[in-house]
Amino acid sequence: MKRLRIQWVVSLALSAVVTAGADDRPNIVFIFSDDHAPNAIGAYDGWLKSVNPTPEIDRLAAEGMTFLNSFCTNSICGPSRAVIQTGKHSHKNGFMNNGNSFDWNQQTFPKLLQKVGYQTAIYGKSHLKGTPQGYDDWAVLPGQGLYYNPDLIFPDGRRMIEGHCTDVVTDLAVDWLKNRRDSSKPFMLMVQHKAPHRNWMPAARHLELYDDIDIPEPPTLFDRYEDNAPPARHQELEIDRHMDLHYDLFVDLSPDFEGQGTQKRQDRSAFHNMKRMTPAQLKAWHDHYGPRNEEFHEAKLEGKDLVRWKFQRYAKNYLRCVRGVDESVATLRRTLAELDLSDNTVVIYSSDQGFYIGDHGWYDKRWMYEESLMMPLIVSWPGVTTPGSRNTELVQNLDYAGTFLEMAGAEIPGDMQGRSLVPLLKGETLKDWRDAIYYHYYEYPSVHMVPRHYGIRTGRYKLMHFYQFGDEWEFYDLEVDPDELTNQYDNPYYADEIAEVRKQLEALREFYEDDSDVSEKPREWQDKVRPETAGR
Repeated sequence: MKRLRIQWVVSLALSAVVTAGADDRPNIVFIFSDDHAPNAIGAYDGWLKSVNPTPEIDRLAAEGMTFLNSFCTNSICGPSRAVIQTGKHSHKNGFMNNGNSFDWNQQTFPKLLQKVGYQTAIYGKSHLKGTPQGYDDWAVLPGQGLYYNPDLIFPDGRRMIEGHCTDVVTDLAVDWLKNRRDSSKPFMLMVQHKAPHRNWMPAARHLELYDDIDIPEPPTLFDRYEDNAPPARHQELEIDRHMDLHYDLFVDLSPDFEGQGTQKRQDRSAFHNMKRMTPAQLKAWHDHYGPRNEEFHEAKLEGKDLVRWKFQRYAKNYLRCVRGVDESVATLRRTLAELDLSDNTVVIYSSDQGFYIGDHGWYDKRWMYEESLMMPLIVSWPGVTTPGSRNTELVQNLDYAGTFLEMAGAEIPGDMQGRSLVPLLKGETLKDWRDAIYYHYYEYPSVHMVPRHYGIRTGRYKLMHFYQFGDEWEFYDLEVDPDELTNQYDNPYYADEIAEVRKQLEALREFYEDDSDVSEKPREWQDKVRPETAGR
C-alpha cells in the first residue's frame, strides 16, 4: 500500500511539472495543404508571383522564416504525411506508396506530444487510412476527399457537411479552438486541406478570380524531354496528351456526363463530386463554365494553341483553390488573435510536396525534379524567428517531427531520422548541418506512370537513378541549369563531380538504411508502356 502511495505522489508531481510549464511552451498550428507548389506562393518569388496568389501566406512569411531549400523525401500524398508523422523515411515507416496502409500503432510525434501534456487535434486530409492515433479529437476525409459537400470520418462515425472542403475543414478547426480546446494545456492543431489537389474545384466565390488576366506561362511549358532519360518521355502527366478536357477542365461536364477519359487511370472525382452538389452550387458552376465552354468549342483550337488554352484553365482553377487555402490561413490567424493566443503560438505553413503548374508541360508531382521535390515551409514563431528571414539550409519533411517535439520540450527519439529545425528557427548557424538530401519514389505502376527512382540533391548538384527498367541516370548542375534541361551524366567535364556525388548517394542510402530492392533486371521501355504513350 505504501509503495502504491509513493507511485501516486511521483505521478502527481510529474503531472504538476508538465502543467506548470504549460504556459511557457508554445502552441503549434500546422497548416498543411496538398500539392501547393512554391512557385504559387508569392514569398518564394516564383514565376507566378505577379498574380499575387497568396497574400495571407506572404504575410505569415513576412512575420517569420521562409525555408528556400525545403524538400520532400517521396513526392506523393500519403507517404509524405507518413514521413511527417514518424520522422522516418518511407522504407522505415512502411508507407511507401498510396496503396499502403499506415501502421498507426507505431511511434508518431502526436503520441509523444500527448505524453508531455499537449492536447492534439487533426482536421482534414489524413490519407493514411485507418483510425488516427495520437489525437484527442479528429475528423478526417476518407481517402482524397471531395471538394463540395465532403464526407468526414469522426470518432463517432461518418457524416457529410455541406460547403466547400477548404471552408469545412477551417470551420472545424476554428470550432475546436473556440469551443473544444482545453485551455489549461498547450496544443498542437493540424489543419490539413485537400486543396489544391486535382481536380481543382474552387469554391463558387472564387470562380471569377483571374478571369480578367492571362496567367504567365512557365518557361518550360513546351519542353520536349530530348535530353532526359527515357522515363520523362513515357509518363502520363502532360497537359498536352493527358489532361482531360472534361474530367480535369470541366468542358461540358455535368452529373449525367457519359464521355470517355483520356487516361486509362482517369481521375473522375470532379464528375462524382458534381452529383453531390446542391442545386445552387451546380447552377453557379454551370453559369460560370457554360459560356466559356461555348467559346472554346467555337475557337476549334489545335496544337500549341490548345495546350495554351488548357494551361490557362488549369492554372486558374489551381490558383483559385490556392486562394481558398490562403483565406483559411487568414481565418485561423485571426481566430488565434481573438483568443489572445497569437503571441505563444507557432504557425507553420507547408504542403506535402511541390507540383507542376505547366512546368515541363506537366501537372502532378512524383519526380525528383525540382518542381515536385521542393515543398513550401514557412514558420512564424513570435519572439524566436526573425521577421522576414530566409533560410537556405537543406531541410526535409523528415525534420518536422523532431522540430515539433523540441518546440514542446519533449525528448526526440534516437530512431527518428530527421533533425530538429529549432536551432535554424532561432537563427543559429550549424557547421554540422547536412550537405545533401535523399529521395526515393516507389509508386509504379500507377497513375501517371512515373517509374521508381532514388537520388541525391546537394547544394549544387542532383543525381537520380531510374533503376526500374535498367540503369538510367540523370545528373544536373543546378547552379548553371536550374530548370534541369541538360542531363550531364555522360559529359566528361563532370566525371569527377559525378563520381563524388555517387559516393555521397551510396553513403546516404547506407546512413538511412535504405535496403529497398533496386535489383530488377533491365527491361525495354516499350514493353512496359501503353502504345499511345510511347515516344513523342
